[in-house]
Amino acid sequence: MTKDLSVGAGAGLVAALLFGVLLKATALAILLYLLAPLPILIVGLGWSHRAALAAVVSGALALALFIAPSLGLAFAAYLAIPAWWLAYLALLGRPKVDGTAEGTIEWYPTGRLLAWVAGTAALAFIAIAVIASPDYDTFRAQLTAMSRRVVQVQVQRGRIPPPAQTAPTNEAPTGTTDPSAEKPAEPAAPQAQGEAQTGEKTDDLASEVADALATVAPAIAAQGLTILFTFYLWAAARIVQISGRLLRPWPDLPSTVMPRTALLVFAAALTLAMVPGYPGALGIALIGAFSAAFALQGLAAFHDRSRGRPGRFALLAGLYVLLFLTQGVAMLALILFGIADTALDRRRPKPRGDA
Repeated sequence: MTKDLSVGAGAGLVAALLFGVLLKATALAILLYLLAPLPILIVGLGWSHRAALAAVVSGALALALFIAPSLGLAFAAYLAIPAWWLAYLALLGRPKVDGTAEGTIEWYPTGRLLAWVAGTAALAFIAIAVIASPDYDTFRAQLTAMSRRVVQVQVQRGRIPPPAQTAPTNEAPTGTTDPSAEKPAEPAAPQAQGEAQTGEKTDDLASEVADALATVAPAIAAQGLTILFTFYLWAAARIVQISGRLLRPWPDLPSTVMPRTALLVFAAALTLAMVPGYPGALGIALIGAFSAAFALQGLAAFHDRSRGRPGRFALLAGLYVLLFLTQGVAMLALILFGIADTALDRRRPKPRGDA
């Protein structure tokens, strides 16, 4: 056990270093920061969850002592504790009691693990938000300001068109004989007034889009974090499997099906999203996180149902190309497919003795 703890402590220092380089604010620093949870997951899956917990403690303490206490707390809440928790769940197992050979282990189902990935991602986002801004109004103002900057960039690039301008009319009435009517009657003032009105309309549109973007920002962030945590868990498990230290056999990922309780959590999140303050933000984050989880399950179901079919490679390649080209439109179809797959429960094996 002492060796596991020392290995875990070393992994925590590596993870803290990867997390701390984010302060450099360079492209390489961001790339290294994205790899920060991997050392904790690797020691958690390859040694024990105690080693992963030692990594959490050592990494958080190192950042708190050498950089800032708030950075150590952010590291623990946002990446380290979620990585330890997912590694702990992945290695949960119990002896089978269905009459199979003695010593056979029933490992934690990948469907339940996927549901926990989504829930963990939503909680991690809210945790880092509370640490950064304990007051929700301040947090909302920061989100709105960030969203406004994003919208302004999109307007400058022409992706959000400004409202149509109404050209001022300076023509004289038909039939006039006054020579002075042929001259433009001070066009500068009407033009300036039109530009001011257009600017106000553009600002109003930008404000509305920014407010909407700030509202859904927790869902977008939790959605991305769910996909990242899923990738981290898969990549760490592959690395540990290659090393020969993975304690559980590699699961059949295409057969992943979340329990129906995930639908209840999703429905509860829709209700919670209407509550003001951080509880509402948690509801929105859960909506985004479980949407990503349902999309991943829909993708797994597509892999599962295409097994043994002719042209399976072409079908899967076409799906991924469609996902890339439609920029998220096909993701909605995958989400609905994943929800239906969970609700109908058609892919689970039937109990023995059923016809």
